[in-house]
Amino acid sequence: MHCADTAASPARRREGIAILAEGERYDEIIDVRSPAEFAEDHIPGAVNLPVLDNAERARVGTIYKQVSAFEAKKIGAALVSRNIARHLDDHFADKPRNYRPLVYCWRGGSRSGALATVLRSVGWSAGQLEGGYKAYRRAVVEDLAACPDKFRFVVVCGPTGVGKSRLLRTLSKAGGQVLDLEDLAAHKGSVLGADPNRPQPAQKMFESLIRHRLKGFDPERPVYVESESKKIGNLHTPEALLARMRASACVNLAADMPVRVALLVEEYAHFLAEPAVLFQQLDCLTALQGQERIEHWKALARGGQWPELVAELLERHYDPAYNRSLGRNYVQAREAPTLRLASTRETAFRDLAQVLLQPDRSPDVGPA
Repeated sequence: MHCADTAASPARRREGIAILAEGERYDEIIDVRSPAEFAEDHIPGAVNLPVLDNAERARVGTIYKQVSAFEAKKIGAALVSRNIARHLDDHFADKPRNYRPLVYCWRGGSRSGALATVLRSVGWSAGQLEGGYKAYRRAVVEDLAACPDKFRFVVVCGPTGVGKSRLLRTLSKAGGQVLDLEDLAAHKGSVLGADPNRPQPAQKMFESLIRHRLKGFDPERPVYVESESKKIGNLHTPEALLARMRASACVNLAADMPVRVALLVEEYAHFLAEPAVLFQQLDCLTALQGQERIEHWKALARGGQWPELVAELLERHYDPAYNRSLGRNYVQAREAPTLRLASTRETAFRDLAQVLLQPDRSPDVGPA
């Protein structure tokens, strides 16, 4: 599957200039922007070899505004040259003669041009991305507006704790096409869903990761996704994707309360080591649940009564919230088939995945 890529007529492009659609022809994609620019967003899989670091870029920019463009270029050239020399000694030291990198910067201008020129002078066939990151970002925005309609999504619905994310992971391992938005967002979507080991990406990076996943899918096969809301932690689900998901066929996942509690106790085990973080998140629910109930939940946590705490959170907070939102957002879930998770064992998830992946299952659940 290939969504629309930035294109240009080969006849009008300078030698060594490449377009986004040609990226797969190169051995490596190199982003020469500063680490801060790279952290906000970059082409997935690209490596960051900045020709100006954060402080150097700020210094050159200040000189450009306060002194002159000439002085900024002179100082910038010295800094860029030193950094390129360092990259040649380190990153490029073991590259073979037939190595082909694609280099980009903000607009496909001087920063990427400087590195590409040096690499070509060595003898490597280095390409420079036309339009740079700005052209790439434009393609991301255009693709996320158009690409979701090319796919047939199967939305896995169900209240918190029924194992939707684990089922998606199992489906992926079994060969299914899975768009795991919570994994891409590094957040489980709920008030307690922050991942202590993975900070959330920037919004633009989140969108880049989604586009990258969509580009790898076959539109003739279903794409399995969880019934997400507008926000996943601090990130926003792209509007066109969310609209397509909400109009798609659903399958409900259910589990008995003991199974749900066991899954969540396992999933949120990090709170056992850092109850203060849990208390901070519980405080966010005070307006909805009242101070007395929040203090009761904290007391359960202090006493190590995790199954009791999780069960009460499900019954008092998560389940009512899910029931309120389901009818508004995923209307097809009301009449959709239901699969029941029998236990927390991996075999139980594999059994459900095989049901979904069977070629002769209902067209409401997947391909006929």
